[in-house]
Amino acid sequence: MAVVQLRNDSEGRRYYRRKLADGKTPLEAMRALKRRLSDVVHRQMVADTKRLRTGPGGQAGATLQSSAADLNPMIDTSEKLLPGPADNYLRGPLLTAS
Repeated sequence: MAVVQLRNDSEGRRYYRRKLADGKTPLEAMRALKRRLSDVVHRQMVADTKRLRTGPGGQAGATLQSSAADLNPMIDTSEKLLPGPADNYLRGPLLTAS
């Protein structure tokens, strides 16, 4: 996201150039821009959570308990696990066209 900000004439690019003008190295200026962008994203996520009243999973009604261990008797045969481990044998070298 930070790299895209630098490609275009954007607020992020202006912020990056201000940091360079303040004496930061390019790496430090990039780190500052990344931190600023992550703060913006975090603030937006918190605001969305409050506005939508979502649960901990980011969706309304989400819980911290996983339902992945529940057995589903209606599982299709293509969704079942394979019967055993994969074969552990080495293949020969790939032939290339000369």
